[in-house]
Amino acid sequence: MFTHSPGALTPAALEVPTMRSPPATFSLLLLLLGQAPPSRPQSLGTMKLRLVGPASKPEEGRLEVLHQGKWGTVCDDDFALQEATVACRQLGFEAALTWAHSAKYGQGEGPIWLDNVHCVGTESSLDQCGSNGWGVNDCSHSEDVGVVCQPRRQHGYLSGSISNALGPQGRRLEEVRLKPILASAKRQNPVTEGAVEVKYEGHWRQVCYQGWTMNNSRVVCGMLGFPSQQPVDTHYYRKVWNLKMKDPKSRLKSLSRTNSFWVHRVTCLGTESHIASCQVQMSPARGKLQPACPGGMHAAVSCVAGPLFRQPKAKPRRKDPRAEEPRVRLRSGAQVGEGRVEVLMHRQWGTVCDHGWKLSSASVVCRQLGFGSAREALFGARLGQGLGPIHLSEVHCSGYEQTLSDCQALEGSQNGCQHENDAAVRCNVPNMGFQNQVRLAGGRNPEEGVVEVQVEVNGIRRWGAVCSDHWELTEAMVVCRQLGLGFANHAIKDTWYWQGTPGAGDVVLSGVHCSGTELALQQCQRHGPVHCSHGTGRFSAGVSCTNSAPDLVMNAQLVQETAYLEDRPLSQLYCAHEENCLSKSADLMDWPYGHRRLLRFSSQIYNLGRADFRPKTGRHSWIWHQCHMHYHSIEVFTHYDLLTLNGSKVAEGHKASFCLEDTNCPTGLQRRYACANFGEQGVTVGCWDTYRHDIDCQWVDITDVDPGNYIFQVVVNPKYEVAESDFTNNMMQCRCKYDGHRVWLHNCHTGDSYQANAELSLEQEQRLRSNLI
Repeated sequence: MFTHSPGALTPAALEVPTMRSPPATFSLLLLLLGQAPPSRPQSLGTMKLRLVGPASKPEEGRLEVLHQGKWGTVCDDDFALQEATVACRQLGFEAALTWAHSAKYGQGEGPIWLDNVHCVGTESSLDQCGSNGWGVNDCSHSEDVGVVCQPRRQHGYLSGSISNALGPQGRRLEEVRLKPILASAKRQNPVTEGAVEVKYEGHWRQVCYQGWTMNNSRVVCGMLGFPSQQPVDTHYYRKVWNLKMKDPKSRLKSLSRTNSFWVHRVTCLGTESHIASCQVQMSPARGKLQPACPGGMHAAVSCVAGPLFRQPKAKPRRKDPRAEEPRVRLRSGAQVGEGRVEVLMHRQWGTVCDHGWKLSSASVVCRQLGFGSAREALFGARLGQGLGPIHLSEVHCSGYEQTLSDCQALEGSQNGCQHENDAAVRCNVPNMGFQNQVRLAGGRNPEEGVVEVQVEVNGIRRWGAVCSDHWELTEAMVVCRQLGLGFANHAIKDTWYWQGTPGAGDVVLSGVHCSGTELALQQCQRHGPVHCSHGTGRFSAGVSCTNSAPDLVMNAQLVQETAYLEDRPLSQLYCAHEENCLSKSADLMDWPYGHRRLLRFSSQIYNLGRADFRPKTGRHSWIWHQCHMHYHSIEVFTHYDLLTLNGSKVAEGHKASFCLEDTNCPTGLQRRYACANFGEQGVTVGCWDTYRHDIDCQWVDITDVDPGNYIFQVVVNPKYEVAESDFTNNMMQCRCKYDGHRVWLHNCHTGDSYQANAELSLEQEQRLRSNLI
């Protein structure tokens, strides 16, 4: 019934060498106690592991072991959480979430190396656990075990990230901050100017201004989320410092005389992502009696905030159409300042391969976008796979470049990169304090609950609830991002089963409408005076958040290749008419005589995200459709529309509801969802759901459309019923020529494929889609 295409994803292999084997005295002790030591693989200390599964999820997959130069699998007999924990730690993750039996991640090939693995759970590698021995098993590949690790890496795991980098003598420089001195700086949010303070061994120290350079300021500003720095008026700061030194009540005078108050000297190149990577001298060299900061005074730094974090001053001037559009962007990140890196080349957006991807290059991207330096350089499509071309590979930046295009790089197609190698970044962003102005209460875990916000009421800041009128997924997305909890899973309007915080039950925010890109709920549109139609209590707004989300995208090429016209007799359209798949004029026809002209095509919808796409509602809410003999799990999943060149709708053929299933999955990935026999519905990560051109409702009814040039548009998940990591690629458009007899589709592409001036905001799309002629 469905068509197939080659898988977009291939199994990802993640390899690490194991730790050393336990000491021989352990085996000797067991022998003295009359117990045989557990048998272990012979080549101790050389075992390598990998996970074979969806490339976008390096933390889960089929567990495979390398022995005698050959990869093999592990049998699921007696395998449990403690064995999975050891494997995950060996692979560089903090712990295991669960394990999977019966070849959930597909059947492997080659030998089954290990069976009846027994671990205590404290071992550092699987070769310290007991087993039947290499290749001794009574299993088949249908019993291959899989593991699911926590995505968080172990502290110190070697990846492109800076996390409490080592300082002098192996001690840690943990973080920096600016202590505002000037009254104007104290009023700013975020704080962009002040005295530099460095946290060292749990205590804050100030940095001596002697030898302080603009390169040092650049590193500090980058850590604090700012793209650049500017000079400060040191004469004024010296004046303020001298006044404090003359004040007998000032503690600063006595504190400044101790070495523990100062960091003696910092020397940075300006390209470092963390001050701990600079040369840092905590105190004068031994044997010297000089004070830690001769002449006194702390180093002062002034940073320049990126556009997203600047205080709004005057009314913004009209945008200059000649101004250069951004040539780099981040996609699919849960937080501000993180995402898959995409660059604009030859008028088309494409990704960057992770070959040679480093913090210095990631920092150039972050600063170019108005953030600070990079906190992490991510590999292996950790934040989802992109579409279209892979523009760059082997990117090498010094760290001082203004844009990524200034760096040395190869074309992405030159060294065999796939989208499973898409690079991503997490940037340092300024602390605006927004996370302290919202909280969740009453949920079963910290990721869900009633939304409570802090707002100013009659000059007093107070906590209260949010009215759930018009509360949708875009508003919930802002709350989850504001709290640092990832993506919104559900926007909840009825929260009677959650108890809010006592005293915070009154509604203090109503009429909230967010575009979805705001940094805080308080930045969204809202009512002036609070007006909530159902008052307080059980109808307060709530959310549940998740750290990963699906991402659906249409195969534009398949639509272009399969489109054709059909004049279909009304006698064969009763079922489709019942499901509202025809234009309104079909109601007025003399059934069953006559026909409708249909623009037919196949559609293939991929899930390129990091979580399965599941219906919003459970099975109890699914609707049985007698005509098509299956349950529909989602009310409106796709819109199919024909638009004029100015965006007005002339025909529509949306499928009222859908049956979601895995039509096909790439090699090594099992299908999880099927509509038959009231089965579970959804689209697995890495799989796709295909609707062939010859099934009911897979069309647009163009019976009433005049010949001409049009835009053919498909929008997946148009009402945002299910959360996704990226809504910008949900729309696909083609240019359409119809001469009254034939139809041609060309230039089919997803909505975010081409340069920025060809894209519409989500709100503009909604307005155009409802603009029916």
